Amino acid sequence: MKYYIIAGEASGDLHASNLMRSLLELDGEAEFRFFGGDLMEQAGGTLVKHYREMAYMGLMPVLLHAGTILRNLSYCKNDIASYRPDAVILVDYPGFNLKIAKYVKLELKIPVFYYISPKVWAWKEYRVNAFKKYVDEMLCILPFEVNFFRKHQYPVHYVGNPTVDAIAQRDLQEETFRQFVEENGLEEKPVIALLAGSRQQEIRSNLPSMLEAVKGFADGYQFIVAGAPGIDPSFYKAYEVGFPQVKVLFGQTYRILAQSEVALVTSGTATLETALLNVPQVVCYRTSLPRLTYWGFKHLLHTPYISLVNLICGREVVKELFAKFFTVENIRRELHQLLHVQSYRNNMLLSYRELQERLGEPGASMSAAKVIHHRLHS
Repeated sequence: MKYYIIAGEASGDLHASNLMRSLLELDGEAEFRFFGGDLMEQAGGTLVKHYREMAYMGLMPVLLHAGTILRNLSYCKNDIASYRPDAVILVDYPGFNLKIAKYVKLELKIPVFYYISPKVWAWKEYRVNAFKKYVDEMLCILPFEVNFFRKHQYPVHYVGNPTVDAIAQRDLQEETFRQFVEENGLEEKPVIALLAGSRQQEIRSNLPSMLEAVKGFADGYQFIVAGAPGIDPSFYKAYEVGFPQVKVLFGQTYRILAQSEVALVTSGTATLETALLNVPQVVCYRTSLPRLTYWGFKHLLHTPYISLVNLICGREVVKELFAKFFTVENIRRELHQLLHVQSYRNNMLLSYRELQERLGEPGASMSAAKVIHHRLHS
């Protein structure tokens, strides 16, 4: 069968690539064409457009690139119509993908599968109506989403979480700290990892304050920035020059985390990856107009937390320093707690076990592939 897949971000590229491999196990003749990234290309098929050309975040970048976004949308619709796939699989990225879902369902009459539901439980709950109209099967990766959608009389599938799969399948699981530092030309000092986001705007906003916060720990620790996939290495040069103690490594996020004492992490999938690798973390996210942003979070969003770790556990497991709480002093204080107060650190690690139990065993990609395969053959 022929599958057309759309993933507009780095995390979507990762999870879509695993789904593609699972589909190939069930359907040896599967063909793929996609908007995505390098990992999907490695899994096989034809890359039509890279997510680097599509990843705009925030109101102003979207407005400034509105023409490009509309051209991408039109190109994608025409490409799907020409390819005539047996199924279209959408991976998160709702602003773009819901428009595609509507077109594919109404105009082309092709089955639409949504893998990794957009976070409508937090924002834009009205989008559930669009899912009900245009999406044949919704494949969720967060346990609490099943009850959320049940409220809207929309049955969905919890297939497990693909981050659990990615962690279970990662390379070099037996690597020692010594092997890691020797291969990367690092010092023998313990590591503080900095995961500042996957987009340039996020990195510009978060990384300078993260670096400032860790300065006071330079005597006993070394600092490694996990370079985001899809970001040119030259983008990070200014940070390396301005902060010579930091090193940026690419394509090694899991290796870095696995060897880290603690991590500073922006919200998103990275918070979950960090927890599944049992690394104590501080979630930090800088926003413009921090006080207004925090007011909006409290009064307009339908969620008590920003990190997946806390959302899945239903309580505060990791400290969230965002909006008005995002300060160098607050980050530094929380870092000190995690590095030097053993009971505080142990409580977080203990809560990570609860998180892992709620998420379940690996196998999300195969579970999702089976739902798609069954629907197409029933």
